[in-house]
Amino acid sequence: MKIVVLDGYVGNPGDLSWEPLERLGDVTVYPRSKPEEIIERALPADALLTNKVVFDRKLIEALPNLKYIGVIATGFNIVDIEAANECGIIVTNVPAYSTASVSQVAIAHLLNMATHAEHYTREARAGVWSLSIDYTYCSAPFIELDGKTMGIVGLGNIGGSVARIAAAMGMKVLAFTSKPQEALPPYVTRVDTLDDLFVKCDVVSLHCPLTPDTRGIVNARRLALMKPTSMIINTSRGPLIVEEDLAEALRNGVISSAAVDVLCQEPPAADNPLLSLDNCYFTPHIGWTSPEARQRLMDVVVNNVRTFMEGHPDNVVNPQKVAER
Repeated sequence: MKIVVLDGYVGNPGDLSWEPLERLGDVTVYPRSKPEEIIERALPADALLTNKVVFDRKLIEALPNLKYIGVIATGFNIVDIEAANECGIIVTNVPAYSTASVSQVAIAHLLNMATHAEHYTREARAGVWSLSIDYTYCSAPFIELDGKTMGIVGLGNIGGSVARIAAAMGMKVLAFTSKPQEALPPYVTRVDTLDDLFVKCDVVSLHCPLTPDTRGIVNARRLALMKPTSMIINTSRGPLIVEEDLAEALRNGVISSAAVDVLCQEPPAADNPLLSLDNCYFTPHIGWTSPEARQRLMDVVVNNVRTFMEGHPDNVVNPQKVAER
C-alpha cells in the first residue's frame, strides 16, 4: 500500500519515529505541502494522512486511487465527509489522545488569569518589585477560584477532565451538554441553555467541536450576559468565538479577560484585534503538542492504518455505507 503523509512536521518534528508506519507499506512523509504540491504528491497514494490539509470535494474527486484519509487529529472538519462517502473513501480520526495536555493548558490559562503570574514576572524583571517599599505589592487582581463557578461547553473527554480539575480546586461546575444529568459526575450540574451558562458562570471554558451550530457561539449578545468579572477560555476551535466581538467586550470591560489556544486564522494576522489587548492571553495552539500526547497520536494513527488494511478500521468518522468508485 502506498501511504503518503502530507504535513508530518508539526506532529513529528523529528523527536518521534515513523518506523511503525513504515512497516505497513511504502511510506512517503512530507514535512509540509504547499497547495500547488498537494495533488501531485497525493495522486499515487492509496492512503493519505494529514493534520491540516483541507480535503474538499474538488481535491477528493481528483484522487481516483484514494481509499483512505487518516486525519492526524481529533477534529475532522478539514474533510468533506459527504464527498468522501460518495467516492468510497474511509475517513478516520484520533480521539482522546490529548485530553490531559489540553486540560493542562486550559487550567494554566485559568490560573494565569486568576493570579496574573505572567504580569508579575514581567514587573519583577523590569525592577518594579525591587523598588517596592513593602515585601509585597499588588498591581493586578488576585482572584480566589474556590467557590467560583466554572462553566463547561461540551462535556466530552477534555471538557470532563477540565470539570474534574475545577471541582478539585473547589469550583462549582456547570455544563452545557447533550448528556442527561444522570450521566454526569456528581460534581457537575447540567444547564438547559447556553445563555443560562453564560449568565451564571465566572469562567466559561469551551470544549465542543466546530459545527454549523457551534460556530460563533461566543458573540456580542452572549458576552453581554456575563458578569464584568468573568473570564473566557478557548482551547477547542477558534471560530467558536467571534473575535471582533470578544475584542470589543474585553476593550470595554464587558468581561474581565480571555485566554485562547486557538484562533480563527492560525497563525494570526498581525491586525487580529485580540493581539493588542493586555487582558487577552495566548498560547499558539500548543495544547496537543506535548511529546506524550503526540506519541499517543502517532500510535493511534498507525493503528488506524493497520486496522483499515485488515478490513476492520478503527475510529471511522463516516461509518455509513460508502459508495464504491
